[in-house]
Amino acid sequence: MTLAAGEARGMRRVMLGATTAWLAVFTLAPFLIVLAISLVEARFGVPPYEPLFAWSKGLWPVFNGTLANYATLGSDPLYLEAFASSLRIAATSALITLIVAYPMAYAIARARAELRFGLLMLIILPFWTSFLIRVYAWMGLLNSNGLINALLIKLGVINEPLTLLNTEFAVHLGIVYSYLPFMVLPIYAVLERMDWTLLEAAEDLGARPFSAFRRVTLPLSLPGIVAGWLLVFIPALGEFIIPDLLGGPGTLMLGHVLWTEFFSNHDWPLASALAVSLLVMVLVPAAFLYRVLRRAEVAS
Repeated sequence: MTLAAGEARGMRRVMLGATTAWLAVFTLAPFLIVLAISLVEARFGVPPYEPLFAWSKGLWPVFNGTLANYATLGSDPLYLEAFASSLRIAATSALITLIVAYPMAYAIARARAELRFGLLMLIILPFWTSFLIRVYAWMGLLNSNGLINALLIKLGVINEPLTLLNTEFAVHLGIVYSYLPFMVLPIYAVLERMDWTLLEAAEDLGARPFSAFRRVTLPLSLPGIVAGWLLVFIPALGEFIIPDLLGGPGTLMLGHVLWTEFFSNHDWPLASALAVSLLVMVLVPAAFLYRVLRRAEVAS
């Protein structure tokens, strides 16, 4: 028994050590490199930025770090607008995705056991095709001579094509469609494990169906809602392909600004500062929602 317990502890240490090493090499180290680049100035050369530490005639290196790139991000209207636009579009898209996904997850969780697998496969099915191809398909649907406008004109709903492509509406539509499974699956995973007799008990105590849902189902599904919201909000915040193809030049988001600074302007320090700021923007709401979720668990 002691040997088995020792082997289990050793296995846990190996798994923990391997996970820590993986995160250190592939997550922490790249972030530290980007952080270091964000603290220097750009230059013409290879690499296109000044070194963070420069060796002088003395024994100790000279620190060349500066916060000028972050000051630029906080003072330039272009970057401030990109931050605000990305936050607004990502949060709105995540909210719309939640509104669409929750009834779907609820219906799948309440469906007969033999139907659940097929319904889940219908949710996951779009992932079997390329993400880029699916976005290009929406370009064909939303175009002025695309299927949607042609159908509306044929039905007599409109007389001339609507401007659907290269709009913020198209960006929201593309994000909701692309990331819908990321919202459905976490909520379904929580609802599928829920004890449905709690709803029957609430109804026996005089609660109406909507009141029972609000007081029982919704609080119990909160972990899935938080997980799904983060899984949609975080990638949508830095999304590049959808705003570039469906939103056009009028839609300003951080992903496009990052690409421009890296590959067009070759300003790696400013782009790195933007990437670090984007990471902070992601971590702040994630930490806030985590605290809300922990408080809800303690209260229940």
